Amino acid sequence: MNASSLISVTSRSIATALLLAIVVAAVAAEKPPVNDNVIYDRVIRRLANDRDLKTTAIEVSVKDRVVTLRGLIEAEKLRQRAERVVQKVDGVKKVVNELRIRP
Repeated sequence: MNASSLISVTSRSIATALLLAIVVAAVAAEKPPVNDNVIYDRVIRRLANDRDLKTTAIEVSVKDRVVTLRGLIEAEKLRQRAERVVQKVDGVKKVVNELRIRP
């Protein structure tokens, strides 16, 4: 292999490595890191946008990707719906449903 061939192979290897690094960085930049604050924001938005739950007063707390729901709610159906909605939020590991039915 002569010097010009070696330079050509090295240049292609460097170009490939740079392209790969750019792609990896772009993919990583698309998703914010999943931490408790991000999960909290996502859960609050999801509950607020749900047609059946947006008028309810649900207290939300998040610790180590575990979401706890507290408060009084009108019916068991809404209690179950709140849990299902939150379980679908990206990053949620577990839902602790402490919602109680209003007497």
